[in-house]
Amino acid sequence: MERLQKIISNSGYTSRRKAEELILEGRVLVNGVKANIGDKVDNNATILIDGVAINKNDGNYVYYLLNKPRGVISTSCDEKGRKTVVDLIDTDKRIYPIGRLDYDTTGVLLLTNDGNLTNLLLHPKNNVDKTYLAKIEGIMSITDLYKLKDGVKIDNYIAKPTRVKIKSINKKNNTTMVEVTVHEGHNHEIKDMFKVIGYDVIKLTRLSFAFLTVGKLKAGEYRLLSLKEVQKLYSIVK
Repeated sequence: MERLQKIISNSGYTSRRKAEELILEGRVLVNGVKANIGDKVDNNATILIDGVAINKNDGNYVYYLLNKPRGVISTSCDEKGRKTVVDLIDTDKRIYPIGRLDYDTTGVLLLTNDGNLTNLLLHPKNNVDKTYLAKIEGIMSITDLYKLKDGVKIDNYIAKPTRVKIKSINKKNNTTMVEVTVHEGHNHEIKDMFKVIGYDVIKLTRLSFAFLTVGKLKAGEYRLLSLKEVQKLYSIVK
């Protein structure tokens, strides 16, 4: 038996203090009954917050941040036998990437076996920032920068970044470094956005996913997320 607010906090849903606030506000049900501060529950109890069941972290959930290298598939398995991002993680858990990065795209990639968090982070309504640095062929004009900011049509939807910034221009090599932040992250979206306005992406790196960056991790290296980081991820999508 554990105190309810501790179980909620350990699930990664929110902090213990915030969990207590949710209980006081009457937003937490345990086995269909409104919870009270000080309640102790067992791990088999069904805990609902605002009508949604939490994933009780009994030690089975793991959360990794990988600095994805080039030449690795962002999936849990590959029918062609190519190396996947899961192959890079030393774990006995059945993990999978949260979203995908292209074969030749590098940078921040999260992997977990927590389906609830995965769905929340990927749902368009939660507006989770994903920031990329694109090296494009050609010198990007201010006119094209504003075209990108205003949104471009890709297939049957409008891709509109939340932020676009030219970081540097190399006239000698005829390239431009552009930082782009998006929320939804459709397949190949960054490359397709530049292609629509006439530029090819030579190199693409994801700098951050929400507040998470690779930090000092080298290509192919990874680390476990801390409980505070998991809690913060949950807090930004609630």
